[in-house]
Amino acid sequence: MAKQFALTDWLPTSKKEMEARGWEEADVILFSGDAYVDHPSFGAAVVGRILEAEGLRVAIVAQPNWRDDLRDFRKLGRPRLFFGVSAGAMDSMVNKYTANRRLRSEDAYTPDRRSDMRPDYPTIVYTRILKELFPDVPVVVGGIEASLRRLTHYDYWQDKLLPSILCQSQADLLIYGMGELPLHEIAQRLLNGEPFDRLKDVRQTSYLVPKGEEISSHERDIRLFSHEECLMDKRKQAQNFCQIEVQSNCYEADRILQTVGDVTVVVNPPFPPMNTEQVDCSFDLPYTRLPHPRYRGKVISAYEMIKHSVNVHRGCFGGCAFCTISAHQGKFIASRSESSVLHEVEQITQMEDFKGYLSDVGGPSANMYRMQGYDLAICKRCQRPSCIHPNVCPNLNADHRPLLELLRRIDKHPKIKKSFIGSGVRMDLLLHVYKDKALREAADQYTEDLIVRHVSGRLKVAPEHTSESVLNLMRKPPFRQFAEFTKRFHQINQAHGLRQQLIPYFISSHPGCTEEDMAELAVLTKKLDFKLEQIQDFTPTPMTLATEMYYTGYHPYTLQPVYTAIKKEDKQKQHMFFFWYKREEADRIRRELQRIGRPDLIAKLFDRPTPSHHQSDTRPSRPSSRPVRKGKNHRSRN
Repeated sequence: MAKQFALTDWLPTSKKEMEARGWEEADVILFSGDAYVDHPSFGAAVVGRILEAEGLRVAIVAQPNWRDDLRDFRKLGRPRLFFGVSAGAMDSMVNKYTANRRLRSEDAYTPDRRSDMRPDYPTIVYTRILKELFPDVPVVVGGIEASLRRLTHYDYWQDKLLPSILCQSQADLLIYGMGELPLHEIAQRLLNGEPFDRLKDVRQTSYLVPKGEEISSHERDIRLFSHEECLMDKRKQAQNFCQIEVQSNCYEADRILQTVGDVTVVVNPPFPPMNTEQVDCSFDLPYTRLPHPRYRGKVISAYEMIKHSVNVHRGCFGGCAFCTISAHQGKFIASRSESSVLHEVEQITQMEDFKGYLSDVGGPSANMYRMQGYDLAICKRCQRPSCIHPNVCPNLNADHRPLLELLRRIDKHPKIKKSFIGSGVRMDLLLHVYKDKALREAADQYTEDLIVRHVSGRLKVAPEHTSESVLNLMRKPPFRQFAEFTKRFHQINQAHGLRQQLIPYFISSHPGCTEEDMAELAVLTKKLDFKLEQIQDFTPTPMTLATEMYYTGYHPYTLQPVYTAIKKEDKQKQHMFFFWYKREEADRIRRELQRIGRPDLIAKLFDRPTPSHHQSDTRPSRPSSRPVRKGKNHRSRN
């Protein structure tokens, strides 16, 4: 039977709801760019429940009107301690604009998908308004938009290098990464009477120090090139990125300092990765798992997608060049206990609209649950951004048995008809040549269980490209692994009498990718009998390796030039090769293959020879960067 909730089971969103709890004021008021959904997949709800668990009175203002009289910013009054601001579960610019910088017509995190309910850069807009209305109240910013913009970063939508979002918003404190641990310390210290301006030593936070104000000296401080130096020399921005990436994924990181004009941005080192007990505490808070009643009768698409799903871990050690997951969640896996996961499954089965199907049992990468280093001391010294590229680290215990056991326990629940895995799966972990027989057998068994028991007819995987040089830049495994996985997929389907589809994801215009690479991608995927559907043009997002290559034109770790298609027409030429099978693209593709000197690929794509008078006598020179490619783009997929 579905549990019945009272209005007071949600965090209050109005003065009336605060009064119903007997509050005259809130301790903390949160402002969010997303609708308020009280679910552990929505950041504002997690922050609110964490602070509530610390004993604070927390209220939330979701998607405030920033255009008119600003009454939404005044309606709950002044908080006793601080305001909290987040743009939402996604970077607002990724959420609002396409890779071609076109305004999207729908917003999945807004009731009925309205696209006009949040400004560009809500972190900046909301914070500036709050500082204007309540100049003496501290503002703490967080979430992925603030987290990935904590230092000098390239902004694709403005096409310029921007300083820390702290400089743009004038927030008092920034929490980066997953916020539970810094929030716990901040709450405890404030409750103990410590003034807000004494919190600048909290780990995993960032703040500004004005010129002339003394900064405590740390022996191991890392001083980046200043924002102004990066504006003058793109190679310095590339060099900065290497330091930032290493410290973001380092078990025992150092403090980072960067000068911007008359201020210094200070980024304190992160907390160590959360342990199982800490992760459980976050997921086991008293969420209603439902949108706030104010949205009754309206649809919030992002919620509909995840309401019957379970997230079993955080973090990703894949280190993909275009992905922000490791930059925000870190590369160390923080897994939930079986009991916590099973408790959430039980909650889902009690939902009124649950029909017996879990839409996803996964995480940033579905098959990294409970995986970590055999020897933690080695991990603490490691500075590799990826544990599996260019090869699987010998210290990585990539054991699929805990995940297999968890999935089987979930499937034994009497109300579960089927549990699907919709998150991305790392093929390289499934195909790795394990020396340990038990690990090999577990990976094989997971592969079979995945295909037979946990696919809803279509399994999504992400080879991303076919070119070895581009894949190296992406930090992805060779394409031959996808071909091998495709073979195994069909073998397992045939053995079990199943007819399922494999849906591969690919990216065009990634740094290092040329038209010729895309043409060869079309030929290779055609040979495997794929007509591609899940494709995307590369979108640069802050704090990723691929974005730094896109903006600077250099590989940060080698400072060698890297070719990137930046002009709109060049990106469109790459993108069209995905659709070689569409009649309206065929002539354009033929002409382009002639132009780049690859008429041999025309017959391979279109199964007929090209007339000799279309042959090109000369072949254009390749970009000079070709020999130096070594390497939920914003997607959180692997």
